[in-house]
Formats: sequence, C-alpha cells, structure tokens
Amino acid sequence: MVYDIFIFGQEVLRHKAQPVAAVTPEIRKLVRDMLDTMYDAPGVGLAAEQIGREEALCVIDVPANAEIPACVASNAAITMPLILINPVITATAGQQRGEEGCLSFPDISAPITRPMQVTVAYLDLEGRAQTATAQGLLARAILHETDHLNGVLLVDRMSAIQRLAVAGKLKRMQQEAAQGAHRR
Repeated sequence: MVYDIFIFGQEVLRHKAQPVAAVTPEIRKLVRDMLDTMYDAPGVGLAAEQIGREEALCVIDVPANAEIPACVASNAAITMPLILINPVITATAGQQRGEEGCLSFPDISAPITRPMQVTVAYLDLEGRAQTATAQGLLARAILHETDHLNGVLLVDRMSAIQRLAVAGKLKRMQQEAAQGAHRR
C-alpha cells in the first residue's frame, strides 16, 4: 500500500514518535508499506510521522551511487534498505554540509550542516538490538529521519535567511495542509 505523505503544516509532523513495543506482523506490514511509499515518492528516507503514524520507525535506502565516494566502503556493511525501529543516536563525529530535501517539503531544499558520521542503536525487523555507524549521505539520512521521529523538521535546521528565501512556499504548504492536502 502506498500512503499519502503529509506536508509541512500538518500537526502530526510535529509529534514525537511513540516507541514500538514489539515487532509484530502489523509493524512488518507497515515497514513494507513505508518502503513502497518511499520508493513511489521517490525518496531515500521516510519516517512514520510523514504518513500520519506515530510509531518510532523509519526506513532508509541510499543508493551506493548517490553516496559520497569516500564513504562507500565504510557504509558497505550496512544493508539497504535500512529499517530503524526505536532508533537512538548514540554518537556523532565530524561535519558535512550538503543540500537536503524532504518528502514533506516538496520543491524545497537547502544546504544543511550535519555530522559526517553517526552511530545509531535500533531494533531490526526481527526485534533484535543493532548498532550501525554510517558516514556521508547515509549519516545525513539517518539524522534527518530520526529528527522526524522527534518532531524536528527540515525548516528547523534552516538558517533564518534560508527560511526567508522559501517563506512563500512554506506559507502555501501550510495553507494546503489546512485544507487536508497530501503529497502523492
């Protein structure tokens, strides 16, 4: 099933995710549906809040050819798609600045500074505790999606000047959201 994606201005995007108590068949189906939705969009990551759900769950699939060349080898051990259930960022290192977009902010992107490396603890689809350390674009995607699970949005990471530059688009999105619009 492909879900509609909630756009900026819809309140669920500001909600803090609720921990997943157990990895059930329903959670596994939600993961499959989220992957279908992300690929259909198309995007490299999707958090449950973006489809109107509040489970602490996100899916990520960064194609190897999209990754920063210097990071391909270090991320090779992380199998895509990456499913993060109840993710917690445990460490960050370094710094990178790059263009960042979001499925909940159609036609908006901005250069955002984030850590170059991130370590995340999470449950996998079997309910087993895992830890992964990622660099580059994959690190950016993990941080972006875990931000969503904490109610933090792309606009919150933008500078005041960046927000001003897209103020008209943000206002239109908020108006569309008030009318119940979604991105398909």
